[in-house]
Amino acid sequence: MQFKNPELLYALFLLLIPIIVHLFQLRKFQKIAFTNVAFLKEATQQTRKSSQIKKWLLLFTRLLLLACIVLAFAQPFTAKTHTFNAKKETVIYLDNSFSMQAKGSQGELFKRAIQDIISNVAEDDNITLLTNDAEYRNTSIKNIKNDLLQLDYSANTLSLEAALLKSKTFFSKQKGIIKNLVFISDFQQDNSNFNITTDSLTDLHLVKLEPISVNNIAIDSAYISETTASNMELKVILKNSGTPIDNLPVSLFNNNTLIAKTSVALNKKAETSFSIPVGDIINGKITIEDSFLQFDNTLFFNINKLAKINVLVINAENDSFLKRIYSEDEFNYNVTAINQLNYNILNEQKLIVLNELDVVPNALSNALKSFVTQGGTLMVIPSNNIDNDSYNALLNTYNIKFDALINSEKQVTTINYSHPLYSNNVFEKEVTNFQYPKVNSFYNISSKQTAAVLQFEDKRPFLHQSSNVFVFSSALHSENSNFKNSPLIVPTLYNIGKFSFKNPPIYFNIGKENSFDVATKLQQDAVLTLTNETTSLIPKQQYFNNKVLVSTLEMPSEASIYSVKNNTESIQNVSYNYDRKESNLVYRNLSDIENITVSNSINEIFDTIKSDTKVNALWKWFVIFALALLIIEMLILKYFK
Repeated sequence: MQFKNPELLYALFLLLIPIIVHLFQLRKFQKIAFTNVAFLKEATQQTRKSSQIKKWLLLFTRLLLLACIVLAFAQPFTAKTHTFNAKKETVIYLDNSFSMQAKGSQGELFKRAIQDIISNVAEDDNITLLTNDAEYRNTSIKNIKNDLLQLDYSANTLSLEAALLKSKTFFSKQKGIIKNLVFISDFQQDNSNFNITTDSLTDLHLVKLEPISVNNIAIDSAYISETTASNMELKVILKNSGTPIDNLPVSLFNNNTLIAKTSVALNKKAETSFSIPVGDIINGKITIEDSFLQFDNTLFFNINKLAKINVLVINAENDSFLKRIYSEDEFNYNVTAINQLNYNILNEQKLIVLNELDVVPNALSNALKSFVTQGGTLMVIPSNNIDNDSYNALLNTYNIKFDALINSEKQVTTINYSHPLYSNNVFEKEVTNFQYPKVNSFYNISSKQTAAVLQFEDKRPFLHQSSNVFVFSSALHSENSNFKNSPLIVPTLYNIGKFSFKNPPIYFNIGKENSFDVATKLQQDAVLTLTNETTSLIPKQQYFNNKVLVSTLEMPSEASIYSVKNNTESIQNVSYNYDRKESNLVYRNLSDIENITVSNSINEIFDTIKSDTKVNALWKWFVIFALALLIIEMLILKYFK
């Protein structure tokens, strides 16, 4: 027990006064003569004995009464000794990912959690609160109450481990501080590890909010599965985490106009498709009806008129294989001999191919370096009789150097499946029984900091990439290689062409690093903007001669169709959707976590924190005791005879 005013305890010395008065009474008894002495002696003895008992009881009662009054004014209290004098810090992490839209017994998990925080944290307590996309440092509920009530779900999610590490950084580095970290989430299963490390001064409280149901239907993805001369097939993938559904309506809109509708039977996963005319510009929206999670009920997509990619082949060998790959429906294919080259058209190209030139003139070498610097893509196919110095003058900038020609047969046996040329569904799986192409001669190439796209059996690169430059180490004509007849040639060269100008896909996922090219020319100091009905933002962008490379990561944050604008001119549309990983309602098991408080109630966690730091005032009890003793004293005086 401790005292708020311990100096008042000196008043207990006043208890000596009634003791002294009792022990040293100054009153004297007078002797009175009476005839029956024997009877008077017995009566006097009995009266004096009763009087002494009564006086001792009164003395004891008054001493206790006075002591209780003094102790009440000293204001005694009890508290845990290791927390009472220590400074306290509280950090609250509140998960606002889309899975927290799930409904608990009292409504949406996230919205209910906000109400519970507001009602359980004292208005003036100093706290730090963070979500996946917001931070409130060293503030109070009173100051941020309105902000909390306006918080919304975020597509920029943190893994549980990242959120835990980030939360711990908000504590100060002072020693002797009691740190309470309240981690509020549904603890949805993800691919990250959730390794919890504790220390003696950090009390970690996990609040696992549980939905009453895990039935959820989601539009998982959509893609163009097939294209004919007149139609495109849009395939839609749907997923279900709950009970099977016999008839789920799926609607397709162009802008706000319903253009198609179908229904599917859905157990765990189902597919459906829509037919779209080729050549139509579609600002599409696919919708379903589901009352559980709302964010995954709509998927936006765009089918724009694709910008054709300008390809220039500077030719010294048969280019028929290139012309077949770079067909006119997607590419503007041009070919020229070196002696007929118009240098003025180089900067209008997206891809330039050097097709087995013997010599690269200095003027062309300098022009190509400038072309690559401005974002263009260069593909180099050497001949069997190159001038090494002229080639190296061009390629040294990209850490590639041609050495001697080696007349030895080699097979191309290693495919870099993770390379961007092949990672986008080119191969369903890694091939082991592939009929690999071969070459009869190749150049030994020294390279630094380049990526090997294809390799020979001895791990020497057959196709290098350095920045926007792709270099073959062998001539591709039929007498030297059968690569033209290999299944590899089409995806390799086609994707190099696509790499040179990135038309946006039908949609992007928010929260991932996305980039696309826009074919436009900007005036000085002009920028492109992404605009929808409510938002206008300026994305990260890099301007080249005839295109702008747009990159997005955290912006935009709202799923929608956005118009890419140059001032007021709308160039094309792009769509952004929320990542569907939050649709998978599978949760972590926290029962095996030791030495950490785990609860499914925010109220319970804050009650625990309050009890650990609670100060129990006792002065009221001593006032009650004083009143009780006063009543006892009055009863003794009245009824004790």
